[in-house]
Amino acid sequence: MPNVRTPLRAAAALFVLAGALFGVWASRVPAVTAKLELTPNELGVVLLLLALGATLAFAVAGRASDIFGPPRVARALGVAAALALILVGMAPNIASLGLSLFLFGATVGGLDVAMNSWATEVEQRRGRPVMSSLHAMYSVGTGLGAATGYLAASADLVVSAHFAIAAVLFAAICLWMAIVDWTFDRPKTARRGPIYVLPKRGLAIVAVVAFCASIGEGGMADWSAIFLVAVAQVGDADAALGFTVFSIAMVVARLLGDRFVARVGAIAAGRLSGIAATIGVLIAVVFGSFGAALVGFALMGMGYALIMPLAFSRAASDGTMARGAAIASVATLGYGAFMLGPPLIGFIADATSIRLAFGLLAAFAVLIVIFAKALGSPKVPQDQ
Repeated sequence: MPNVRTPLRAAAALFVLAGALFGVWASRVPAVTAKLELTPNELGVVLLLLALGATLAFAVAGRASDIFGPPRVARALGVAAALALILVGMAPNIASLGLSLFLFGATVGGLDVAMNSWATEVEQRRGRPVMSSLHAMYSVGTGLGAATGYLAASADLVVSAHFAIAAVLFAAICLWMAIVDWTFDRPKTARRGPIYVLPKRGLAIVAVVAFCASIGEGGMADWSAIFLVAVAQVGDADAALGFTVFSIAMVVARLLGDRFVARVGAIAAGRLSGIAATIGVLIAVVFGSFGAALVGFALMGMGYALIMPLAFSRAASDGTMARGAAIASVATLGYGAFMLGPPLIGFIADATSIRLAFGLLAAFAVLIVIFAKALGSPKVPQDQ
């Protein structure tokens, strides 16, 4: 009987796990807020601690992956992230919630870097693109995690029990799938230099491209519904369809993305993605109707879908830094933009209008088109 646990499926399982754990948490934020009677400001503080934990963990996980191997680090962080989620569910007050969310952010953020580092190794050994499909698995996991939140809330299951059951279930299945034999080639630069470093040379441009895509993703996550209510003048139920359409388009594009990248190349795929995102933003902003906005959001989802997978693949082949460190440096700027996008749009919307603030995403999408050449293979030799 053939072994169902291949390296590709093992990496995919880790992407599902990371997405599922985050989806479980996101699905019960209102319940946690109500349980601890958090004010909006208090919720903002604990969410900031989650983001801070992830940001600080990126570089550490990258260095650990370069020293001990991405599979080992990813599996260990998968266990730690599941335990951290259980602690989040058990938190009796805001102080313990903040600490547990910091740990959850750090473990999930570290898992993100380690699993992407392993995914790039799998991709390079297979000799064809797989990153886009693997990132689609993260979105699938998020959906599965969110679905458990719906079921738990429908069954009046308390948050602590829900988080414990979901964490154990997802971790047991996904980590079992992630146990495979893998020969790790430690980079020569694994133990050199400081842990926290900025991307160098061409990799810095790759990080800029990732930044531009992530700022759009973050903006869509928090402001798409508000845009539809304010501009298209729809109700809350219809407004929720905006991010749904965006997310579905992104998953579909990522599932098809590997073949697309293999056919046209990373640079052309990046440019076409930036063009799609630009057109999508302009359609939504210029026309402003509900139907036009949904079309625009779908194009934005398709446009942003491939950028982070392409950026991580390019980072892994960079010769100026070890693989884990390179991915961590891109992740820091890329995911930092995901967190920066919503408040930036809010600040500009408050000063001008939501329509104009949303329209500025087109400028960032244009930068993706301009700098897409950086997503191609580096000219420097690899230093493995």
